[in-house]
Amino acid sequence: MPAMRSRTAGWRRCLEQICDRRGSIELAIERAEGSGRDLLLRARLLKITPEGIEVEAPVALGERVLFEQGAGLVGVMAVGQNRWMFRTTCTGHMPGPRGTTTLQLGAPMDVQRCQRRADYRIDTAVIDLPEVSIWPLLDPTTAVPIERLAGAAFLREVDGREAEADDCTAALPATGPSCQATLVNLGGGGVGLSVPDSQAGLVGRHAMWWMRFELPPALRTPVACAARIAHSHVRSDRTIYLGMSFDFSANPQHRRTVSQQLLRALHGLQGEGQRRCA
Repeated sequence: MPAMRSRTAGWRRCLEQICDRRGSIELAIERAEGSGRDLLLRARLLKITPEGIEVEAPVALGERVLFEQGAGLVGVMAVGQNRWMFRTTCTGHMPGPRGTTTLQLGAPMDVQRCQRRADYRIDTAVIDLPEVSIWPLLDPTTAVPIERLAGAAFLREVDGREAEADDCTAALPATGPSCQATLVNLGGGGVGLSVPDSQAGLVGRHAMWWMRFELPPALRTPVACAARIAHSHVRSDRTIYLGMSFDFSANPQHRRTVSQQLLRALHGLQGEGQRRCA
């Protein structure tokens, strides 16, 4: 027990360690529990000050994500096998080096260690991560028609029209058996997934994958695209972490569809957070 109290009280030292290693923390927009799924965004830690934290604005497929001033956020930091969460607020943003943008976050008032290694949950905040279905992609060229269906369905959603019954929600390219995963974080060119260790044999045999996940209520059209395993490792809870890079080599036009879907989902979460604060 004393060791746990020591680690919890020394959260600033943990943040400084992450900063010294040019590491990242993860941020989610605060929302009402049970009103959808969260998206965790990786943000590189730049500076720790008495007033707060400075991070580089996260990027999703080349699109910079800026939080509104005053937006409530939930932060996640990990050192080794330990994970902490805290609530904070975006207090502003300013231009950073090399064309980047720096976000200022308020100093955490209370930092708590997650209740269990596999949970993103503390007394004051809960992060509910989306479920992702993935399939080994046997022939990448067969994914192109499905991606075009997904793009057409998303355009109908943007225009306010109902999706057709035979849209991309059920269609699949040439794939192998499916596997369920959890979307752990969203990065600049892909996503991080957590896969049960029981699927290790299937994951290790394939490099190209087809993925599909939903982000309601802000986004009705599922995100569906090809992806490639960039790196993987076994986590402390025995799950397998997969760093997946979106692959648009067979259909470059689909990149814009996926980026606009992710931005639409994030904007919807920000709108919900603002309504919650009001």
